[in-house]
Amino acid sequence: MNTHFLAITLAAALGAGCKAKPEDKPADNTAQNARGSAAVPTADQAGNSSSDTAIAQSVRKTVTGDGILSTNAHNCKIVVNRGVVTLAGPVNTDDERTRIEGIATATPGVTNVVNQLEVVN
Repeated sequence: MNTHFLAITLAAALGAGCKAKPEDKPADNTAQNARGSAAVPTADQAGNSSSDTAIAQSVRKTVTGDGILSTNAHNCKIVVNRGVVTLAGPVNTDDERTRIEGIATATPGVTNVVNQLEVVN
């Protein structure tokens, strides 16, 4: 199964019953995505091995299930290739950036984490 499709399906399934907090701004990463960098891997560059898929699924599940993280953080890009996890996208605070990196680092099978998350508030 395509890793990108799996990540989107998983995120949709996990988020289906969630309601945004009234104080949360709607997620809109349009400007962030438009100025994206060639150095940030895209979903089509993710590995298709069962171990890469399992790592991506585990990291995504843990990130989206973390009630402390903002909507921006829940929607960060997670790309896994040969055990290397690349994190990208906007987050609200340095603590969120560090927290997500810690989640990825603690996931079994991860050999390295490239943290390209950007604090935007």
